[in-house]
Formats: sequence, structure tokens, C-alpha cells
Amino acid sequence: MFADTLLAILHHIFAFSLMAMLAAELVLVRPGLTGEALRRVAGLDRGYGLAALLVFAVGIMRLIWGAKGWEYYASNPWFWIKMALFVVVGALSIKPTMRFMRWQKSMKADNGFSVPAAELAGARRLIHTQIGLFILIPVAAALMARY
Repeated sequence: MFADTLLAILHHIFAFSLMAMLAAELVLVRPGLTGEALRRVAGLDRGYGLAALLVFAVGIMRLIWGAKGWEYYASNPWFWIKMALFVVVGALSIKPTMRFMRWQKSMKADNGFSVPAAELAGARRLIHTQIGLFILIPVAAALMARY
């Protein structure tokens, strides 16, 4: 029982950390993005990726060693909805990550580099979409726990 509780706690801490980093990215990715802010965004994005991996890894541990067991989750449609949302949010994060890396490289090569407004707006839209979909994950989790 202790292992199940510990895994649930870690799963939630990593998931909330993931959301916090995504929200912080949204705050920083705005017009006038400078080199220092871009370095922060890139660091947050790495943390976001690590948190996503930890959420996934601890989730797998919960499937294996958790109190409910794989059978409970495998037959629960809300579990699969939650997993689909997690995958979609992860897939949506790829393009902004690639842009952050490209922007950093461009900024290192040219101190006068300015992030193109259209690319910045596109990254913000993708971050907004990730946040909107991510909010649905705890909804699916709550429904999964009850049905």
C-alpha cells in the first residue's frame, strides 16, 4: 500500500511540475523574446521534457506495482482517453522545442537575431493548445478513478 501511495504522490508532483513549466513557457514566449529569456525557455523546455518522461515512467510503475493493477486500467476507456491526451500534448510540444533550439542557435550566431513574429505566434498557439488539452488529463483521470 505504501508503494502505491508513493507512486501516486510522485505521479502527481511530476504532472503538476510539467504543467507549471508549460505555463512558465507561455509567460516567457512573447514578443520581444531576448537571449536571456530564450535561455530560460530552453531550460524550462528541457525540464518539461524530463517531467513528461518522469510522469510516464511513474505511470508505468503504477500500472505494474500499483494497487489497481493493469487489468483495471486496460479495461477503462478513461485511461485510454487520458493516454491519448498525454500523447497528443507530447506531440504538440515537438514543434516549439525545435523552434527554441533553432532560435538559440540563430541567437548564438547573430547577436542581433530577432525571433520572427509569425514563428513566435505559432509557438504560443501550440503552447496554448497544449495547456488546453493538458487540463483535460486530470478530468480523464478523475473519471477513470470513478468509472
